[in-house]
Amino acid sequence: MEKIEGPELDDNGSDDLYEHFKFVADKGQQPLRVDKYLMNRIENATRNKIQKAAKDGNIYVNQNPVKSNYKVKGNDVVTVMFEHPPYEFLLVPENIPIDIVYEDDQVIVVNKPAGMVVHPGHGNYSGTLINALTYHFENLPDNSSGRPGLVHRIDKDTSGLLVIAKTEEAMTHLAKQFFNKSTEREYVALVWGNVEEDQGTVEGNIGRHPKNRLQNTVFLGEDADEKGKPAVTHFKVLERLGYVTLLSCRLETGRTHQIRVHLKHIGHTLFNDERYGGHQILKGTHFTKYKQFVENCFKILPRQALHARTLGFIHPTTEKFLRFETPVPEDIESCLEKWRNYSQHVIE
Repeated sequence: MEKIEGPELDDNGSDDLYEHFKFVADKGQQPLRVDKYLMNRIENATRNKIQKAAKDGNIYVNQNPVKSNYKVKGNDVVTVMFEHPPYEFLLVPENIPIDIVYEDDQVIVVNKPAGMVVHPGHGNYSGTLINALTYHFENLPDNSSGRPGLVHRIDKDTSGLLVIAKTEEAMTHLAKQFFNKSTEREYVALVWGNVEEDQGTVEGNIGRHPKNRLQNTVFLGEDADEKGKPAVTHFKVLERLGYVTLLSCRLETGRTHQIRVHLKHIGHTLFNDERYGGHQILKGTHFTKYKQFVENCFKILPRQALHARTLGFIHPTTEKFLRFETPVPEDIESCLEKWRNYSQHVIE
């Protein structure tokens, strides 16, 4: 959280404003209205809210307030400023049940359900795992980002295992393991299409999509290091079910949306991953019955088919390697049963 002070920022009578969002326009950015520019970059934001923020003098370009019709150009620094700190820094403990798989005086391993956000952020200020953890556990170490105990995360609609640090020592030790890629992380993923290779590796730098800022994408070639960060995903086929395939994916790195992006990159988008297009029928027939079958699968599994099944790490004080595994949740399992039945009795 950055607090900016200065005469150019006190037009609304306040000497202090807090930065909520900051974006630097690409060098080649074509002129684009600032309200449209921010719409593509701020999740859950509506154009009305952005236009109101501009009208209230809360949107700045190069530290000067602008109206919503300002045209953003290359290298412009666009910030959204308010008099109050970002809500994610106003952490309120909440009595929310947690599925604890393991706990000692150094670490907690939890099984996060699908639909629960890991930490507060824009549009999700309550009901998160961190809200729950701060209620059930006192004095969790701060990771300097207002996210006590957190050393890694998984997406809202991904279920599965997370390790939480209970002490500063544990946080430092675990953070180094994730940085050095020495942890074990295995996911179960149901993807569109028949993955022909029994196993393989996807390599490609991951960065923000240039046109859809709510997505990430793979960058290859000479400028890949400028646009994204190196990412490696290993996959193995567990089960072929006709128009979909069940995979085991092991992460060598931990980029945002890594499995979702890498699998889409090789033509196998996660089943019912709305953000990346997997909520559409990407493989199969044009028959009405098939469409109804897939729609029923979407209802049974109303999220991306991704589960963090296995987590392994070296314990911060005992130095022993701990490995945990949690079963595939009921929504994914029910969807798999429908595909098993369909592939056996319908697909020849």
